[in-house]
Amino acid sequence: MTRSLGSCTLVGAGPGDPELLTLKALKAIQAATVLLVDDLVSAAIVALAPAAARVVPVGKRGGCRSTPQAFIHRLMVRAVRAGEHVVRLKGGDPFIFGRGGEEVEHLRAAGIAVTVVNGITAGLAGMTGLGAPLTHREHAHGVLFVTGHNHPGEAATDWRQLAATARDARLTLVIYMGVAGCADIQQGLLQGLPAHTPAVVIQHVSLPRQRHVRTTLGRLQGSIEREGLGSPAVIVVGDVVRGVAASNLWVETACGRC
Repeated sequence: MTRSLGSCTLVGAGPGDPELLTLKALKAIQAATVLLVDDLVSAAIVALAPAAARVVPVGKRGGCRSTPQAFIHRLMVRAVRAGEHVVRLKGGDPFIFGRGGEEVEHLRAAGIAVTVVNGITAGLAGMTGLGAPLTHREHAHGVLFVTGHNHPGEAATDWRQLAATARDARLTLVIYMGVAGCADIQQGLLQGLPAHTPAVVIQHVSLPRQRHVRTTLGRLQGSIEREGLGSPAVIVVGDVVRGVAASNLWVETACGRC
C-alpha cells in the first residue's frame, strides 16, 4: 500500500521564547510527524512537538559547521513523499534571513505545496523587550533589515551608502549576524552617520540569558568587545534607541558607563 503524499510547513519559531509563537505555529508543530530544526530554535519550543515525532537537527550558524542546504532540501522532499507531515522549524521568521525563500523554491520545483507560518523576528522582539519601538514618527520613518554576513563570493555590503540612506530617509538600521564583522560595519556606517548616533546590541533575544548594551555608533565595536557579546545578536542603530529604558540595561555615556 502506497502512503499518501505528506505535507511541508515552514514555521517561524521566533527568537526563542515559546510564548512568542503564533497559534498557527503551535498548531503546526503539534501536528508534525517530522521536525527539521535549526540550531537557534530553543529546546522549549522543540519540546512542544508530539512525543512520537522525529526531531532532526539541521543546524546552521554563521562561522560554524553547518548542515548543507542541499541536504536539507533532500530531507524535506524525501519525508513529504514518504507521507510525513514535515515542519521545517526555523529561528525568527522563515523569510527574514532564514533561507526560507530557497526552500520554498526547491519544494515547489519538486511539485510539493508548502505553507509558510511567519514568526516574530529578533530585531522586532529585541527592541520591544527593551521598551522601545523600531519606528517613531518623531525619530524614524521606516526600518531597514540587513544582514552583516554576506554569502561567500558576494560583493561586500556598501555600508557607507546604507548609512547615507538611513540618515536622509530617517530609517532605523537593524543588522543581523553583524557581530563578527562589526569593525568593518562600524567603519562604513561612520562615513554616513555621526559617531553619536545611538546604538544597542542585543544577544540571545527574549531568552533568560539575554544580554544587551546601549552605546553609540562610534563606540560600538569597543562596547561589544568589553562586554563579551557574541552571536546570536542583533545590532540596532538609530535615534529610536533613545527610547530604550535605561533602567533595563547598561548605559554608556561620554564619561563611561553609569
